[in-house]
Amino acid sequence: MRTRSEIRFILNGEDVRLTEVAPDEMLLDYLRLRRSLVGTKEGCAEGDCGACTVLVGRLTPDGLIYESVNSCIRFLGSLDGTHVVTVEHLAPSSDKLHPIQQALVDFHGSQCGFCTPGFVMSLYALWMQEPNPPEQRIEKALQGNLCRCTGYEPIVRAAHAVSSYADARNDPLATERAEITGRLKSMRDGARIEIKTDTKHFYVPASVDDLADILDAEPKARIVAGATDVGLWVTKFMREISPVVFIGHLDELRRTSEKDGVLTIGAGVSYTEAFKLLAGRVPALADLIDRIGGEQVRNMGTLGGNIANGSPIGDTPPPLIALGATLTLRKGKARRTIPLEKFFIDYGKQDRQAGEFVEAVHVPLPAPASRFAIYKITKRRDEDITATLGAFNLTLDASGKVATIRIAYGGMAATPKRAHAVEAALAGKPWTRETVDAAIEAYEKDFKPLADMRASAEYRMLASKNLLIRFFLETSGHAGPVQVGRYEAA
Repeated sequence: MRTRSEIRFILNGEDVRLTEVAPDEMLLDYLRLRRSLVGTKEGCAEGDCGACTVLVGRLTPDGLIYESVNSCIRFLGSLDGTHVVTVEHLAPSSDKLHPIQQALVDFHGSQCGFCTPGFVMSLYALWMQEPNPPEQRIEKALQGNLCRCTGYEPIVRAAHAVSSYADARNDPLATERAEITGRLKSMRDGARIEIKTDTKHFYVPASVDDLADILDAEPKARIVAGATDVGLWVTKFMREISPVVFIGHLDELRRTSEKDGVLTIGAGVSYTEAFKLLAGRVPALADLIDRIGGEQVRNMGTLGGNIANGSPIGDTPPPLIALGATLTLRKGKARRTIPLEKFFIDYGKQDRQAGEFVEAVHVPLPAPASRFAIYKITKRRDEDITATLGAFNLTLDASGKVATIRIAYGGMAATPKRAHAVEAALAGKPWTRETVDAAIEAYEKDFKPLADMRASAEYRMLASKNLLIRFFLETSGHAGPVQVGRYEAA
């Protein structure tokens, strides 16, 4: 295997080659400290506020795409073969603003100004993808950007107006796309990247087979895909993560396929990519993804990372368990496939051997006659960590009795967990309120939730029981609205 000891990327318009890179160095620190590009701000250092937003362009089988990311938790070593765009690159000259910047000025979308560059970059990414977005799409693009001054309405009005200032097709990011694509392709040489300092080192594998070889040699290496969790280990907890293997660039782990009603999703598929894949197939799961972090986090975070991390409050494992998903794990050339629910053993412990990695998850699509729902409970609706999450997959027989039911929760135990006792109490019974009320007593057998800053144990238990009642109401022709969203109410 050929190796090189430098990473290569484009920063705004400049080709960059770096040999001195630490595995825990963040893109934000590189921009501000090593390049004096101080328009990108540090607000939270954990991917919540969006002040550090930049665009990262990457080559995909469908061409070059640009996505907003949080540079405060994006590792510099993961950027090989990408185009990093900061706010300094937007204005065509020192005396003229970019259309997005001008719209924010004209619509009074900035007060203290600290968050403004991040808003500009998030709106830039949106404008390049969708020049005339509806308001819901604008709000989704800005979920990961916090502003303490303006109340957001001026920013939203500016977003609506941008295309009246200019045509997105004439923006340099569009007109220079072929040139940038060629420059990025020339950086690809099929080599493994390995960079070492005195005490730290990291790898960027050339392929998935190379990843398997690296992990055979370095079975304790930290695998980093989107870094939406590992990034905080560095910025908040100052943890040592070397040696690291960055895998977010591996197209082989972003592949998807569908066969015999089962959707196979590569472990490297991002939340944003998963949303597009699932919106027409499993709408409830797509709706859940819309509430995971902000747009920047969804562009970085991966489905496989959410599973492999093993968090008891990870959002995707409970619904995937309720659907009966299985997981393919790989070590060297050997693969094994297990039920996803068996992967989670205890808090911080998964059924993954040293040197083994998550390769794909296989998701049975809901049957046409089934009822499938996911409910996430948080203190605020968007960009918040789960207190408890319930997923329900129900099939009734011709007489209205429960033929099959799978129920899984997050936030109720040390791992994502099935509610086996509740399922047993419902199986074969008529799908009635009396059946549901009787089955609720079984929650005490299935779960003993913990109390923490997000919710007390009592609240978690009560809320989880109520989610079963909600699921019953929504699947039994209940006349009243169970939940009315802002846009439905309007």
